[in-house]
Amino acid sequence: MSAAMPLLEFLEYLQFNQGLSTNTVAAYRTDLQKFRDWLLESRQPWETLSSESLQDFVLQLMAKRKASSNARMLSSIKRFYQWANQQYPIENNPVQQLKAPKAERKIPKVLSEVQIEALLEAPDLTTALGIRDRAILELMYASGLRVSEVVGLPFEQLNLSAGVVQVTGKGAKERIVPIGEVASEWLQRYLQGARSELVGKKRASTLFVSRLGRPMTRQTLWHRVRKLAESVGIFNKLSPHGLRHAFATHLINHGADLRSVQLLLGHSDLSTTQIYTHVAKQRLQSLHQQHHPRG
Repeated sequence: MSAAMPLLEFLEYLQFNQGLSTNTVAAYRTDLQKFRDWLLESRQPWETLSSESLQDFVLQLMAKRKASSNARMLSSIKRFYQWANQQYPIENNPVQQLKAPKAERKIPKVLSEVQIEALLEAPDLTTALGIRDRAILELMYASGLRVSEVVGLPFEQLNLSAGVVQVTGKGAKERIVPIGEVASEWLQRYLQGARSELVGKKRASTLFVSRLGRPMTRQTLWHRVRKLAESVGIFNKLSPHGLRHAFATHLINHGADLRSVQLLLGHSDLSTTQIYTHVAKQRLQSLHQQHHPRG
């Protein structure tokens, strides 16, 4: 009789041994639960699964889902079998002959510098929440931090005297990111009064807190940013990574080299950063068509 697929054990390995974030582990869980369900339905033992059977599963996926979703699923399965091959005596590794489908490279929609300025001016600075929101927006645009990195940023990892922030990104990788004078000034203003007003007598280890003085969630931060964007007429272009996309694209538009932007964003692969060169090229083409007499 086939042994149960050791999914929980693998997920614990990813979280505690590999240092992956809760959201990344959740993505692995979602993918591998679907894979496990297919194994049960087709009565295929995970430890003796053939490459041909796995190929059938992949073909079924490709007919129903986007290439990017399929690529992620295959990546999850491959990583599981790499781990399982070291933990359990399995007859063969069925993923060795598989090739992941090419993921569609989507070019992100990026806010213009005028839109960014409007968004930065949107918070109500007569309230503690407004000052907090302005500090968040300025930090995100100045540093390109991910939403998860902002809400999880420990208080002590901000160094205003040096004008930098120490960030723990994906895979527990650390990087030092400059934040610039303007963001530093707004963070100082937030720390001088607004944060204490929000925290009250509670203790909070994170830099940014909710109206109840607790650490913010990704959902709360995104909801605030989206509402502020809508208040200045920005509806369709903003994603949770909107300020991160704008940070990278505007840097390249103003002459920053790709390798520097890669380091600031915390990308492990330069090809991930190269998407922003396509955005910058589109902007240049648009400007040429709009303003050149023979555009």
